[in-house]
Amino acid sequence: MAACRRVPRLLLLMSILLYVHPIREDKYQINGVAKPPVSVVIPAQNPGGVPAAVNGAPVLAALPLRRRTSGWKLAEEGACREDLTRLCPKHSWNNNLAVLECLQDRKEVCWIVGDILLWNYKLNLTTDPKFESVAVEVCKTTITDIKECAAEERGKGYLVSCLVDHRGNITEYQCNQYIVKMTSIVFSDYRLICGFMDKCREDINTLHCGSISTGEKDVHSQGEVIACLEKGLVREAEEQPGAHAIGANCKKAIMRVAELSSDDFHLDRYLYFSCREDRERFCENTPAGEGRVYKCLFNHKFEEAMSEKCRDALTTRQKLIAQDYKVSYSLAKACKTDLRKYRCSADTNMPRAREARLSYLLLCLESAVHRGRTVSGECQGEMLDYRRMLMEDFSLSPEIVLHCRGEIEAHCSGLHRKGRTLHCLMRVGRGDLGAIDNLCQKALQTLIQEADPGADYRIDRALNEACESVIQTACKHIRNGDPMILSCLMEHLYTDKMVEDCEHRLLELQYFIARDWKLDPILYKKCQGDASRLCHTHGWNETSEMMPPGAIFSCLYRHAYRTEEQGRRCSSCNSLHKGGGSGPLSRDCKVEVQRILHQRALDVKLDPELQRRCMTDLGKWCSEKAESGQELDCLQDHLEDLVSECKDVVGNLTELESEDIQIETLLMRACEPVIQSYCHEVADNQIDTGDLMECLVQNKHQKEMNDKCAVGVTHFQLVQIKDFRFSYKFKMACKEDVLKLCPNIKKKVDVVLCLSTTVRNDTLQDMKEQRVSVKCRKQLRVEELEMSEDIRLEPELYDSCKQDIGRLCQNVAFGNAQVIECLKENKKQLTQRCHHKVFKLQEVEMMDSELDYQLMRVCKPMIRRFCTEADAKNMLQCLKQNKNSELMDPKCKQMITKRQITQNTDYRLNPVLRKSCKADIPKFCQSILNKATGDSELEGQVVSCLKLKYADQVRMHWVTGSFYFRLSPDCEDQIRVILQESALDYRLDPQLQLHCTDEVMCVGSSSEMSCLMEALQDKRVRLQPECKKRLQDRIDMWSYAAKVAPAEGFSDLAMQVMTSPSKNYILAMIGLGVCVLFLFGLLCGRITKRVMQEQKNR
Repeated sequence: MAACRRVPRLLLLMSILLYVHPIREDKYQINGVAKPPVSVVIPAQNPGGVPAAVNGAPVLAALPLRRRTSGWKLAEEGACREDLTRLCPKHSWNNNLAVLECLQDRKEVCWIVGDILLWNYKLNLTTDPKFESVAVEVCKTTITDIKECAAEERGKGYLVSCLVDHRGNITEYQCNQYIVKMTSIVFSDYRLICGFMDKCREDINTLHCGSISTGEKDVHSQGEVIACLEKGLVREAEEQPGAHAIGANCKKAIMRVAELSSDDFHLDRYLYFSCREDRERFCENTPAGEGRVYKCLFNHKFEEAMSEKCRDALTTRQKLIAQDYKVSYSLAKACKTDLRKYRCSADTNMPRAREARLSYLLLCLESAVHRGRTVSGECQGEMLDYRRMLMEDFSLSPEIVLHCRGEIEAHCSGLHRKGRTLHCLMRVGRGDLGAIDNLCQKALQTLIQEADPGADYRIDRALNEACESVIQTACKHIRNGDPMILSCLMEHLYTDKMVEDCEHRLLELQYFIARDWKLDPILYKKCQGDASRLCHTHGWNETSEMMPPGAIFSCLYRHAYRTEEQGRRCSSCNSLHKGGGSGPLSRDCKVEVQRILHQRALDVKLDPELQRRCMTDLGKWCSEKAESGQELDCLQDHLEDLVSECKDVVGNLTELESEDIQIETLLMRACEPVIQSYCHEVADNQIDTGDLMECLVQNKHQKEMNDKCAVGVTHFQLVQIKDFRFSYKFKMACKEDVLKLCPNIKKKVDVVLCLSTTVRNDTLQDMKEQRVSVKCRKQLRVEELEMSEDIRLEPELYDSCKQDIGRLCQNVAFGNAQVIECLKENKKQLTQRCHHKVFKLQEVEMMDSELDYQLMRVCKPMIRRFCTEADAKNMLQCLKQNKNSELMDPKCKQMITKRQITQNTDYRLNPVLRKSCKADIPKFCQSILNKATGDSELEGQVVSCLKLKYADQVRMHWVTGSFYFRLSPDCEDQIRVILQESALDYRLDPQLQLHCTDEVMCVGSSSEMSCLMEALQDKRVRLQPECKKRLQDRIDMWSYAAKVAPAEGFSDLAMQVMTSPSKNYILAMIGLGVCVLFLFGLLCGRITKRVMQEQKNR
């Protein structure tokens, strides 16, 4: 026959040899394991049953068939005797099969005549049709048990074909033995394999794979022909330049041969001869059969001692496995049931070649595992081995070789072993080494999904070796191989426990895992139900153009942190929510979403959407300035300069951070001491809704606060002022008020100003109902207090005074309102623009003392002591009243004095005086107001005007006893208080200080006012005329004020009456009052006595 349907009839003829020379030695059994199905060639025969010439090579006529079937022995042939004596043990000479086994595994056999003799003997074994009856006898029970074989037509060699296909069910010892032995004979020469030569003759010649004629080459080199064809098949799959397109029938034949030789590495003749020494070196104790030697050699493939020839042969076989998983005997056997169970070969729309690919098998079974289905442990073990194999050697993925060739040559040459090339390509994919082709990026993403290293970090050998020390120290509490190992490593990124090499390998892998939510097995397990319900996802290895893998996580986190009522702003969310469901995420899924967000905050490249939209801005603003993990901070700093699509995504992330600042992992690490001491309660919340950041701001100046934490908190405060929506609590409290009262205003500082102005106006106008809601007013107060702590939180003030800060306060640190205090102290030296802004700030602070950060900070203990019941807005007034108390803290007293001096420089900075003298100021001091401009300070002129008016009023009253153009009583009281205060400290009198600052003899004196008074009385001292005049005026005013001041005791009252111009009138009135009181007493006494007498009489 010229061809066979499935399997050659060579194994039938083995029955004769078993019958004539029974197998008595156990050495012919290979571990007692049945071997894979075998197909052999049945060359055309000439009439009479003589084999025809093969490709023109004559068959030896000197070897008649009679001799070969009637006890003829190969050992008796002269052509074989010398090789037999030299190479084979004597006890095997009487068994032709033992001789064949001995000689065909020896490269030393070089006699051409002997080679031809052996080959023809093997050929005749495979072509004689007379031995099927022996097979029936040897395998009688087996044929009966296997219905398919019992139904085969006899006499055509199909029976043995069927037995080979069902060899796994064969239990008969002899039946199994002759199948095992004949396989090694067939695979010794490709020309003995059924139909192989006919199907591949043209491809062999085209690829110059060697001779197809007997005698032209060493018969043992025939295995190289198949190896040559296999390499040609690999080159075609990788689309290498100049690759030959192998015929479809030859492809099937090549893969069939590889499949049939998957059981025992002896059957792959080229690999066997290439790896014999390596097998002895690495796998000496590994028994043959079931692909065990293959797996052992695969595991040692990248060992330094492995020969290059063996490594090359192993790589070729691995590439064939990648094209058809059945080339791996152990994988096909272990996963056979699971493949059938989960219908991994049932897609009729998919080409058979694709179904057979290793990647398809892995994706199908991994999908079952991730869905919680049961896959046998043996199959999962095999899958783990081949997933590791894919990660170790990029060349096993044809798509990587094809599409990443340029990147490999440019960046990753010479890094082939142990997954280094793949990680190098990952690094290129991250953008760390240059641009990457989209097809290469896609191929890398596909390979990561196929290998699925997120499920077990050990699959990635490069990562495993780089991070071994970190895992043993930081993650030793986690079970080896657990998916949480990767999360543990991410938690220790940028910490002292992390090593540089591990950091690089980890980020390279996480870059691709972050781009497909399914590659994080924990996230997928906890969220697959929510994703299906809310985001309409498909199976683990299925994708949708409407909802690509990268969009699923965005959908999940928006449901985790936002509800429809909250009105989350997101230009790209609408399309996602159109197809999405509604409802909250489950608690477990929400926790995992939060974990992923924490990880993404460590590196901007772990957020696919951010990197894609902000690639240009990252290069423009952050390529040199930002350190690892701080790229988002950099983008937030340049928010106004970003392109619109980048600004949107950065804004969304910032808004998300404002709700849950714990996403900022690096900041949380830096702030751990403060959180543990002051904020642990809010930090324990699953999602803190802005409470944690508020707590950190409030405790920003505690001793536990370190520089890193303070910088991070301040940075977030500075980012928040750019958009009121970046402050979650403020946004949620005031969203409706902003839309109603401050529409079209975006910056937070402007929104705060708008709302606070509305509140102030409503208060001043005594409106019955405030326009700003109670919850908004409460949060508005928090925002105002936070802004008062750092001048940078008030951009308009900061921009106006930036030049003055550099000139006058360059060594003053921001925070604690220190720069603002510095500007106040140097107010006279400020530029006009800055001076005006500082004056406006002081005006606000004097109206609301709680906004005076320095005052509230320095006097905090004194406020607790003296002013617990006082209104926070009037705190300065309360402190002034207790300023001279013996219990007053000196630092607080000094701060109060500073504020008093400030108030006396301009009546507008003294709210109480301004209100009390509201009618008096325009009545008596209008000329001063007319000369002043809106941007200038009055330098105490209005206060001085009121003082002089008060002095004139008292003088007139003292002389005439009457008042003309009198100040209002409230205004008088305030002027009197100011006079009394300035009598103790001349600095509280701006005009006096202005004209007497040149009197150097009193500068630095413990009591400068007493010094000036003594100088005025001392005729030897010459004061400046204006200073002298001002001093005399103040002395007169103080004396007048003392005369009309309220009496502090009875003696003071008597003295005032006796010295008053109306003394007689006052005394007369007092006498009259005494007389009236005396008469009234007499009258009441008489009446009381009469009533009592009447009662007694009764």
